Amino acid sequence: MEREQREQQPGRRALLGAAALGAGAVALGGAGTATAAEAGTAAASGPVRGLPVPTVIGHRGASGYRPEHTLGSYQLALDMGADIVEQDLVPTKDGHLVCRHENDITATTDVSAHPEFADRKTTKTVDGTKLTGWFTEDFTLAELKTLRAKERIPGNRQRNTLYDGRWEVPTFEEVLQWAEREGRKRGRRVWLYVETKHPTYFRGIGLGLEERVAKLLRKYGRHKKDAALFLQSFEPSSIQRLRKLVATPAVVLLSTINSRPWDFVEANDPRTVADLVKPEGLKWIASYAQGIGPDLSVIIPRTADGKLSTPTSVVKDAHAAGLVLHPYTVRNENTFLPADFRRGSDPNAYGDAFGAFKAYFATGIDGIFSDNPDTALLAAADFRKQ
Repeated sequence: MEREQREQQPGRRALLGAAALGAGAVALGGAGTATAAEAGTAAASGPVRGLPVPTVIGHRGASGYRPEHTLGSYQLALDMGADIVEQDLVPTKDGHLVCRHENDITATTDVSAHPEFADRKTTKTVDGTKLTGWFTEDFTLAELKTLRAKERIPGNRQRNTLYDGRWEVPTFEEVLQWAEREGRKRGRRVWLYVETKHPTYFRGIGLGLEERVAKLLRKYGRHKKDAALFLQSFEPSSIQRLRKLVATPAVVLLSTINSRPWDFVEANDPRTVADLVKPEGLKWIASYAQGIGPDLSVIIPRTADGKLSTPTSVVKDAHAAGLVLHPYTVRNENTFLPADFRRGSDPNAYGDAFGAFKAYFATGIDGIFSDNPDTALLAAADFRKQ
């Protein structure tokens, strides 16, 4: 009963937060603004019981401060207060799921410093892109565990290189176990946001992701519709496949407006993201998923000079279809912010991230991915008030 009461309280805050979102959206103006009722529809009916709105998702953990997809990054995101912590999954040669943003681990591990793996360097085409480097599917888990993680973008985040070599590449099972331990310690569920990366590619080489994900979700009791976990994928067919295996809430990720999901390319499906965010496309997504995770430019496009333009109707239309919206990704550094929120001439210095968060939250979105959960939480707090 005590645990149930704790989990219900954020649900009440979600409704209050949704009302605040609606009020903020009216102030912003534009086609994508939402009334309080519209903002509350998906938040109240979607799979967000126990989550405040807007929800803050630690993107690859707290990757603005620690090398991404490490237990150090996940722990810091949780300690900062992130409502959900994200993992991206790719397989090893022997079928284990590990947490990396890409199967190409050249930039995120010290593999290039291991002479014993020099002959593993190769060139592959993944989702139509030719890549040269080292790939998880060419390593057993035991081999991968001899590597250490490092900062992916040291040019932008030099301070994060302090932590290079400190952590291993974690398995998904290790993260599930970490979440269980942290949940017991904190007396509440720890939410995860789990992405299947390049699922068509991996199925094509005999390392299908969905069955492996579902097996672990069932093992750790995260396979039900009220699980403290979102599944996500840029390939709708991966979510459809997962839907047949588990009841866990799921989100379809959407890239830029003119792009096509890779499984659509493989299947000669001509639809683009622009088609999927039309009312009929959103209705189709809602038939098997609970939300969408669009690129932020789908919510508010940028002008030719990189500034924010007028919001689209995607938030309103998605809520009308009963979907939650968790767009990606806000980062504090100037180089990643819209031009109107950059400050000074140093691309790696912090800009006006709070201004950017305010603009996005005011559209009525239900949550957001951020590399800087602490900044995102402060910004979200203004929209969680009555």
